[in-house]
Amino acid sequence: MSVLPDVLPEDTRSDGEREAQAERLRAVWKTPTGWRYWTAVNNTEVGVWYTGAAFLFMLFAGVLALIVRVQLSVPDNDFVSAEFFNQAFTLHGTVMMFLFAVPIFEAVAVIILPQMLGARDLPFPRLSAFGFWSFILGGVFVCGSIFFGAAPNSGWFMYPPLATSEEAGIGADIWLLGLSFIEVASIAAAVELIVGVLKCRPPGMKINLMPLYAWYILIVAGMILFAFPPLIAGDILFEMQRMFDWPFFEPERGGDPLLWQHLFWIFGHPEVYIIFLPAIALLAMIVPTFAQRPIVGYSWIVLAAVGTGFLSFGLWVHHMFTTGLPSISLAFFSAASEAVAIPTGVQIFVFIATLLAGRVIFSVPMLFAAGALAIFIIGGLTGVMVALAPFDWQAHDTYFIVAHLHYVLIGGVMFPIIAGIYYFFPMIAFRKLSDRLGKIAFWLMFVGFNVAFFPMHLSGLRGMPRRIFTYPDELGLNLLNLVSTVGAFIFAAGVLVIAYDMLRPKKKQPYAPRNPWNAGTLEWLTEMPGEDWGVRSVPIIRSRYPLWDQPTLMADVDAGRYYLADAEEGQRETMVTSVLSAEPIQCLRVSGPAYVTIFSAFALGGVFIFLTFHWWWLTLGSGILAGGGILYWLWTGTAIIPEKREKDVGLGLKLPIYVSGPKSVGWWAMFITMVGDGTAFGSLMFGYFFYWTIHDDFTNGLAGPGVLWPLVAAACFAAAWAAMLLSRAANGADRPQGLRLWLCVSLVLTVAGSCAGLYGPYAHGMDPTAHVYPAIVWIVILWTVCHGAIGLVMQAYCLAGSFAGRLTAEYDIDIHNVVLYWHFMLVTALATFLVVGLFPLAV
Repeated sequence: MSVLPDVLPEDTRSDGEREAQAERLRAVWKTPTGWRYWTAVNNTEVGVWYTGAAFLFMLFAGVLALIVRVQLSVPDNDFVSAEFFNQAFTLHGTVMMFLFAVPIFEAVAVIILPQMLGARDLPFPRLSAFGFWSFILGGVFVCGSIFFGAAPNSGWFMYPPLATSEEAGIGADIWLLGLSFIEVASIAAAVELIVGVLKCRPPGMKINLMPLYAWYILIVAGMILFAFPPLIAGDILFEMQRMFDWPFFEPERGGDPLLWQHLFWIFGHPEVYIIFLPAIALLAMIVPTFAQRPIVGYSWIVLAAVGTGFLSFGLWVHHMFTTGLPSISLAFFSAASEAVAIPTGVQIFVFIATLLAGRVIFSVPMLFAAGALAIFIIGGLTGVMVALAPFDWQAHDTYFIVAHLHYVLIGGVMFPIIAGIYYFFPMIAFRKLSDRLGKIAFWLMFVGFNVAFFPMHLSGLRGMPRRIFTYPDELGLNLLNLVSTVGAFIFAAGVLVIAYDMLRPKKKQPYAPRNPWNAGTLEWLTEMPGEDWGVRSVPIIRSRYPLWDQPTLMADVDAGRYYLADAEEGQRETMVTSVLSAEPIQCLRVSGPAYVTIFSAFALGGVFIFLTFHWWWLTLGSGILAGGGILYWLWTGTAIIPEKREKDVGLGLKLPIYVSGPKSVGWWAMFITMVGDGTAFGSLMFGYFFYWTIHDDFTNGLAGPGVLWPLVAAACFAAAWAAMLLSRAANGADRPQGLRLWLCVSLVLTVAGSCAGLYGPYAHGMDPTAHVYPAIVWIVILWTVCHGAIGLVMQAYCLAGSFAGRLTAEYDIDIHNVVLYWHFMLVTALATFLVVGLFPLAV
C-alpha cells in the first residue's frame, strides 16, 4: 500500500524556519570554490565539464575533417602528406565516435537526468567525476598523438592485418589502450545512469510515468553494457598480439582477422544507435513542449525505442557483406537491417503526429529538430539501400557509405544535440541563447551539410573509394569533391556561430524567465539563477507532465513542503525508491567533493599510458596507486554506518539511512557492472568457439591443458563460492568469527583455484605464441584468474571491515555485494575450466 499522501498537510513552519532549512541545504550542497572547485562532484558541475570537453574534442575532429576535405578538394593535391592524411581521417572518426558522440550523451544525461527525476543528484556522484577525469585524460592522450606524428593511421575501426603490422607503429597501441581507458569511463557512466533511473525517481513516478528521456537513457545505458564489452575483449586480443605476439588475427598460426571485425561491429553497429537514441530522446522532450501537448503514443515510442535497441544487436554483419560469409548469413542480417527501420519509423511518426495534434510554437530548438528529422530520413533511406547485400557489394567502401553515415549521424545526432543545447541552455546557464544567431547557425549548418554530403552519394556511385589520399584528374570527380569541400566549410561556419553564441559574455543579459518554454517536466523546476541543491524538496509525482498537471507543484517544491526539505545532520541526501512503483525505500547519503576521484582516474590512466610504451615497472606502480586510491575511496565514501537508523524525511515519513541487498543502490551497481563484465567474458568465449568453427582441427595437434588441473580449478572456485555463502550466513547470524573463518577459507580456495588453473596449460607446455589454440586457452584462463584476484581483494576488504566493526549483522552491504560478485565469478570459472578442460575431448 502506498505511503504517499493524497493531499499535502498544512504547512506550520514559520518563514524563519523555512529559510533556516534552505540555508542548511545550501551549505551542504555548495560547490567548492577556488582551486578546490575541481574536486566538485555535483552533477551540474561535472556534467558541464563533461559537455565542454566533448565539444572541444568535436571541434578538434572538425578541424581534422576540414583538412581532409581541403586535401580532396582538387585532384593530385599535396596539401598534406599521405601519412598525415591517414592519421587525420583515423583520428577524425575515432574522436567523433568515442570522444564526442557517446560522451556527449552521458554528459548531457549527468546534467539533466537528476533534475528530470526530481533528485538531488545521481546515486554515485564521485563515479561521475571519476568518469569525467578518465575521459579527459584518455582523450588528450589519444588526440595529442597527432602532434608527435604518432597518431593511429589504420582507420577508426583498426582492421588487422594492417593495424597489427609494424607499419601501424605506436599509434595502434595508443588507439587500443587509450580508448580502452575511455571505455571504462563510458561503462562507469552507464552504471550510474541505470541505477539513477531505476532507483532515484521521485515518489509516485511509477515506471510508466517516467519522462521519455529517462526511458531512452535507461535503454541506451543497458545497450552499452552489451556493446562496449565485446570491443574491450577485442582490444585485449589485439594488444596481446601486438605486445606479446599471440596470433589471434594471424592466419599462418591459426588466427583470423575476421574475429576482430565480428567483435568490433558487435560493438560498432549498436553504437550507432547508442548515439542516435539519446539524441532522439532530446527531441522527445522538445517536441511535446513546442506542441504544448503530451506526446502522442507514449507506450508506442517506448516500445519502439526498446525494439530499436534490441534489433541493433542483430545488424553487425551488414558491415561485413563483402567478406565472403555464407549466403544464409547475408540473408539473415540483411533482413534484420531492414527490420530496424520499423521501430525507427514509429518514433519519427510519433513526433510528426504530436506536432500535428498540437499548436506548434516555432523556435530555434524546433528549427533544429525539424532539420534533424529531414536529414535523418534521407540517411535512413540510404541505409535501407545498403542493407541489401547486392547493392552493398557495389557501394561498399565508397563515398556513398560516407554520405550515408554522415546523414545518419549528423541528422540523427548533431542536429538534435544543437536543438537540445538551445532548449536546455537556460536550465544550465540561466540565460537564453540568441534566437537570431541560432537561426543563422541553423541555415549555415543545414545548407552546408547538404552541399557537403549529398554530392558524396554521386561520387561514391561513380566509384570514388573511401580513405584515399588523392585521386587522378581523369576520374571526373573534380567538381563533386570541390562542392563537398565548400559545403564542409559552410557547415563549419554554422558550428562556429553556435560556439560564439555559447561563449559570448552574457552578464548584461537578463536571466531567462523560469520555465521559459512552458515545459511540463521536472527539470524546469530550476530556479533562475539556480541553486546547487537541484530541487528544494523532492516532490510527489502523479503524472507524466507534472508541471502541466499539478498546478501548485512548483510553489510547493520551492516552499520545501515535500521530502528532504532540510539537512539538519549536514549530509548530502537524496531518496531511493522502488524500481516499478517508486515507493520510498531509503534516505541515501551521497558523497561530497573529494580529491580521490582525480587521483584514482589519473593513476588508472597511467596504467594504460605506461602500457603503451611498455614501461612495465611504471605500469605496476601506477596500478598499485590506482587500486589503493579506489580502495580508499570505497572505505571512506561508501557503506558508512550512520549515526542513527532512520530519518524523518518529511510528511510524517521515516526512512532507513542504511539498507543492503537488492534494496540498495550498491547492490544494483554491482549487478549491472557484472552483467557488462560477463558480456566481455562471453565475447572471449565467442572467440574460442569461433576458432573451433573455422578450423577442421581446432587444436592443431597441440596438447591442451589436460582434464585434471582445469577440473581441480573449477572445484576450488566452486568451493570458494560456497564458502562465501557460508560467510554471509554466519554474518547474518551475528557470528563474526564464523564470517572471518569462512572468508579465509574462501580466500585460500581462490588462490588454490587460480594456481591450478594456471598450472594446467603451463604443465602441458602450451606456448601462446605458437598457435591460436594455446593463445585463446591462456587468455580465457588469465581472464578468470584476474577476476579471482579481484575476488581476493574483495574478501580481504570484508575481513578488514569485520575487524574494524564496519561489517556486522545489521550493517552488511559489503558482504551482500561481494557474494553477488562471486555468483558471477562462479559462472565464469565453471565456464572457463569446463570448456578448456573438457571441450577438446569432444572434438
